[in-house]
Amino acid sequence: MNKVLVILCCCFTMSLFSQKKIVDEVRITGLGKTKLAFIQKLIRVEVGSALDTLQVQKDVQKLNQLVAVANATYQLKQLGDDKYQLTYHIVENFTLIPQVNIWTIDGVLSYNLGLYEYNLLGRNIMLGGFYQNNGFHSYGVNFKAPYLFSSRLGMATNYRNWTSREPLYFDENVANYRYTNESYELMGLYELNVRNNIELGGSHFKEHYNYLGGSDSITESQIPLAVEKNKTMLKFVYKYANVRYNYYLLSGLKNQFYFQTIVTEGDFQNKFLIAWNDLMWYQQVGAKGNFATRLRVGLATNEDSPFAPFVVDNNVNIRGVGYAIDRGSGSIVWNVEYRHTLIKKKWLVIQSNLFVDMGSWRKPGGGFNDFTQAENIRIYPGGGFRVIHKKIYNAVFRMDYGHDIEEGGSGGIVFGIGQYF
Repeated sequence: MNKVLVILCCCFTMSLFSQKKIVDEVRITGLGKTKLAFIQKLIRVEVGSALDTLQVQKDVQKLNQLVAVANATYQLKQLGDDKYQLTYHIVENFTLIPQVNIWTIDGVLSYNLGLYEYNLLGRNIMLGGFYQNNGFHSYGVNFKAPYLFSSRLGMATNYRNWTSREPLYFDENVANYRYTNESYELMGLYELNVRNNIELGGSHFKEHYNYLGGSDSITESQIPLAVEKNKTMLKFVYKYANVRYNYYLLSGLKNQFYFQTIVTEGDFQNKFLIAWNDLMWYQQVGAKGNFATRLRVGLATNEDSPFAPFVVDNNVNIRGVGYAIDRGSGSIVWNVEYRHTLIKKKWLVIQSNLFVDMGSWRKPGGGFNDFTQAENIRIYPGGGFRVIHKKIYNAVFRMDYGHDIEEGGSGGIVFGIGQYF
């Protein structure tokens, strides 16, 4: 009897193994510029391994996160009783992208021109630079290779020489400065898994503020005419992404946490801490709609200083509010928008966009009750459109118009490349 039981158990065990699905072949289609060896290094499913559809889906998610990939899907084909062919289908992005932005500030025509390659050597390496003229000259060079050393470890380095007109706020007075920042940055990039990434590094930079002019009531004795300091910044970034991509339509959750500590040479400014978190949620609505929302919460060392880091600005948080109209040592911003596809062709998509941007700030040296004060709260609803090229990375031209809900409030048009968030 015991022998019969042993034989039955062996047969049952063998039948289980015989029913195990095996990946007999892995194929990758659609590659042009991207190197096959690079994609093979990133995917986790191997020939001869047990078929794990969850891991396959993680591979597809990782491929869709690459800037070189417009869209990635997979297909399974049964070759025998327990053998399968796994095929990853990839649609590549065009990744040599010119950058052109034109705008006006106080009647001055400004522009930013750049050129970036996001898939250098076919290995998802970004290299590029820009030149900007907004009455001043700025330029920079950027390099980022997330998988330079392994399938998880990479680096980024940036040089920037930036000059702009920056308003600083002294009580009720505004002082305009010529601001220059020359910085060198080096970051290490590490992928914990397909959904979690960390960045760690820092930069050294020189800041110059030179007084240009200001409010009629302000006097030069009330403000510094020139400030020049060397600073060192240490930076930590944690990113979580669980987003499903269908070209320009997104569904899922994304979170990004930033922490920085800045040390200034000399006694001009104490050690300065800054932290903020962006929580973003996307939901595809039917075949044409996309709901998107972003909640940004930030706090910094609460000094009564005109150099407070959180700025109220068109291009950062509140569309239509204007250029750097206020600063604070804390920030809470909520952006909500609905994008709807109006026209969809083989490569072209045109979307409409309805949004509400709202936010509140803590004044430098103020308390947390500043967030609830009416004079610190701004609400700007509005609308716009998007023109999207489906197979060019980040080829989203957007235009939005936002207007204050207050009677007699201001409004403005905001242009940009890429979705607002």
